[in-house]
Amino acid sequence: MRKLRDFFSLEFRILYRQFFLRVIDLEALSVHADIPRFLGQFASVLVFISLVGTLGLLFSVDRLAANEYLEFAWRGEQGLISGTMLLVGLVASAGWDSTFPDRRDVMVLSPLPIAPNTILFAKIAASTSLLGIAVVTLNFASGIAWPLFIGVHHQSSWGVFQALGAYWLTMAGVGVFLYCSVLTIQGLTSLIFPRRTFLVLSALLQVACFCAFLAVYFLQPTITSPAAIGAAENHWVTWSPSFWFFAFFNQLNGSLPVGLWWVARRAWISLGLTVTGAVVSLGLCYLRTMRKTLEEPDLVPGAHGLHWTPRLGNPLQTAVVLFTFRSIVRSRQHRLAFAFCAALILSTALPWLRIELSSQAPLSVTSEFLAATFIIVSLAVLGLRGIFSLPITLTANWVLQTTHLAPTERYVAATRSALLLLAVAPSWTIAALLSIRLRPLHSVAIHLVVLGLVGWLCAEIGLINFYKVPFTCSWLPGKVHILVLFGCSLVLLVVFGLTCSEVELPALGSAARSVSMVLLLGGCGIGLMQFNNRRARSAQLYFEESAPEVITSLGIGPLPQQAQPTALPRRGLSLGAEPSFQKARVTRP
Repeated sequence: MRKLRDFFSLEFRILYRQFFLRVIDLEALSVHADIPRFLGQFASVLVFISLVGTLGLLFSVDRLAANEYLEFAWRGEQGLISGTMLLVGLVASAGWDSTFPDRRDVMVLSPLPIAPNTILFAKIAASTSLLGIAVVTLNFASGIAWPLFIGVHHQSSWGVFQALGAYWLTMAGVGVFLYCSVLTIQGLTSLIFPRRTFLVLSALLQVACFCAFLAVYFLQPTITSPAAIGAAENHWVTWSPSFWFFAFFNQLNGSLPVGLWWVARRAWISLGLTVTGAVVSLGLCYLRTMRKTLEEPDLVPGAHGLHWTPRLGNPLQTAVVLFTFRSIVRSRQHRLAFAFCAALILSTALPWLRIELSSQAPLSVTSEFLAATFIIVSLAVLGLRGIFSLPITLTANWVLQTTHLAPTERYVAATRSALLLLAVAPSWTIAALLSIRLRPLHSVAIHLVVLGLVGWLCAEIGLINFYKVPFTCSWLPGKVHILVLFGCSLVLLVVFGLTCSEVELPALGSAARSVSMVLLLGGCGIGLMQFNNRRARSAQLYFEESAPEVITSLGIGPLPQQAQPTALPRRGLSLGAEPSFQKARVTRP
């Protein structure tokens, strides 16, 4: 291990560690931030997903008939490869420009005696390490269970080792292909366009790639037999990278039919092209981009054009709502997080849109549709509320800190307006567009009213104990147990949608029950709003997230009057008084 460490220079090791820990923007973190703990929680989420998928595989194998092996194997292999491609695509999109030097890197590292290739190799090593951790943890259990299942079916001891090697080589090839594809797109864009144009296009390409990865994963069908490949509806197989690597895995495993070798050949060709494109574009970018980063300015406001600011209530509400909107649009981290929520919403809405477009007659209101719309609205509100806790660069927040003159209640009202305008209104519009072809119309109208009230209730729930301006408070990673929060939120969101649909569907047939339901939701919304406003009057805004301080006290105090001995000295201790240690937690007012 020491020889391996000495093989790399000291400059490379220092830069690698800094770049690896900068997967999160350091300028947006609290001074108490624990980045390794956050990365550990991220890995634990992926291990949890791998264990759940492996348990599902074991339960399915016990009920598997002999003639169902091929369909089950093809379906499982494509699902594992598609899931790995989705994860690699999301991680590569999250670190969209992490491989390229930014202005801070150029200004700090250029005067130092460090070769540009050392910076390049450190950046690539940090990015690939994060991708490697993601791929290994996602396939932690399935990467062993699935090759055992394939090898046992082949009834050969060598079949297990062959399937094990084929599995991990395929997953490594998937990661290299997608990562190099993203690097090639970024490199070619930065070489062709000026820097300011590149920054604008880079933001659009990042969101487009992110949404494309999610849309392909949720909408791509599955091939379960060789005969289905030649079907007319499966013409997408020729252009599907996931199916290329599915054939690539079976070719390495020795189970691919000879007639499908041309599909595996496309995986080999795509790997060669993307690796070559990434190497060439990265080399040229590091020769030109570092100079252009210093010589050309970043995004600047236009000098000409119509500048109009809409009024969204009082000046404070207008400022907070516009600040929230522009932070989502201009900040890479927030734009990506919001794109994730938007892609999940679209993945829920697109199947219903496809059903409505394929149907010639109007459709009736069903509990499944009601549950999908409830999930869309609640996901939009909770997703935006979660993004509010992620700050932009803290040096840009000094204006909001120094102008903190209004009471906290007005800031809470401004945050409420931001949630209603940027989360409830767009998601409610999507649900309304999906309801155009549903009948009867009066049930649809009542459901839209109920949906708006539910969105308002979700916004009020998200405002409980939220006494800060969106995007202005430092972030403390590692404070929340992401594994527990991820699993519980996913389960509760589905349960919430199903429960609301089962309660609302019978009430839509009765006018009295519909009016009672609307009045009940309206009363709950007014009560929650008054509760938040009353709590906000005695609260104080804060801009720095910090861990709770723990003060340890000895717990030594005067004895009760009746238990104090008469002959005890003034500063002495009773023989029966034993010091006890207590912890007092200091909480934020």
